[in-house]
Amino acid sequence: MTQTLSDKTFDLEYFYELSPDLLCVAGYDGYFKKINPAVSKTLGYSNEELFSRPINSFVHPDDQDITHQKRERIKRDIPLLNFENRYIAKNESVVWLSWTSMPITRDRVVFAIAKNITYKKKVHELRRISESLGISMTGREMLPDVHTIARTGFDLEGKSPGMSMASETLADQVWLQEFENIVRKYIGRIDISLHLICSDLAMSERALFRRVNRIVGMTPNRLIRIIRLQVALEAIRTGKYRTVSEISSIAGFNTPAYFSKIFAQLYGVDVLKLLKS
Repeated sequence: MTQTLSDKTFDLEYFYELSPDLLCVAGYDGYFKKINPAVSKTLGYSNEELFSRPINSFVHPDDQDITHQKRERIKRDIPLLNFENRYIAKNESVVWLSWTSMPITRDRVVFAIAKNITYKKKVHELRRISESLGISMTGREMLPDVHTIARTGFDLEGKSPGMSMASETLADQVWLQEFENIVRKYIGRIDISLHLICSDLAMSERALFRRVNRIVGMTPNRLIRIIRLQVALEAIRTGKYRTVSEISSIAGFNTPAYFSKIFAQLYGVDVLKLLKS
């Protein structure tokens, strides 16, 4: 007799373990009860660490209050849809997650699924900074865009578009982080040459221009400038420095005056006021 679909037993645990999304069961007491490997992989903590601490202790301090409020709503049997908050990974990096959660009142648990949207947030922020500084690329500087790629049937590296969108996004995320790591390695230098970066990335300058433009819509030099500004802000937040010259030197800017100008343009505040506060 032919076996019907309803007669088959599927190992849902297999799907649970392999899902690239973060899947978890949380108790009303605020602790994880069950998680899939993606949770540990994304946040960098062991399962033991994740189970032993309240979930809110992993949440970014600025998002803890709103996250607590959303959790209380769930306990009142109100599902949570597409809620975005930040977590702090074990390596102290910020991870953006988008949550959809459903309460199971009878068992006093919450079934939740989260997508890692850190890459999307990072690209959006880079573009926002670019626009804030008035450094969006001109038509003369633009290299082929995604619409051109779609028409020709090839990507910027001249390959056929066989890679899935998810795989390409992940590859871009890893590559963009590698680019940033290299810039930070040489951050104190006023002139970070593209030749130096290309050497570390093992790619040509043409390929570098194409990939940076495709991912964030700007030139490599402008992306370097944005990373410098981010490093400067991080240095200010440490509270270790008291002069504009120190900060501009750490971030590799030519002069304190130029640094102060574009910092105020981007963040809307005098850098000297931040240093004295």
